[in-house]
Amino acid sequence: MHTLETWIVALNRVLVALALAAVFAIVFANVVGRYGFGASFAWVEEVARHLMILGAFCGAGLALREGRLVAITMIPDLLPDTLARLLRWGIVIVMFSFMATMLWLGIRFVEFGWNKETMSTGISRGIPYLAIPIGCALFLIQLAFFAKRFVQQDFETGLEGDEAEV
Repeated sequence: MHTLETWIVALNRVLVALALAAVFAIVFANVVGRYGFGASFAWVEEVARHLMILGAFCGAGLALREGRLVAITMIPDLLPDTLARLLRWGIVIVMFSFMATMLWLGIRFVEFGWNKETMSTGISRGIPYLAIPIGCALFLIQLAFFAKRFVQQDFETGLEGDEAEV
């Protein structure tokens, strides 16, 4: 199971990195084109927006693992350990329920937008809308692997090997 989790985390990181690198590349190329050559691409803003949304949705599960999601910790910190753990398990259930609902609604949203076209690129709106169910599914997978460690507040540092010891 640990190997599967490691692969999923690695693939998730690659997906987020590729999406954000693509945003950087196309926006940079468009700026160079506009100011260096007097020509720009009309589709860049739309594609960059869709890729940023994909990166945000897909990065949420990774942020969970590193303890980077917005959280109110004052209440659990005031509670005895047993009650704090129960509260954190309740938070896991709420996160799971919310993301499962978002996954289901995201699939419906993709179906709704599939026959409509985007303005600049003319692709199906269902394609960029896929960021919602893909990101929510990745979050649910991350949560399933990480729930126990979330409750124990055993967050990852994001550092590997020798860097983690510094």
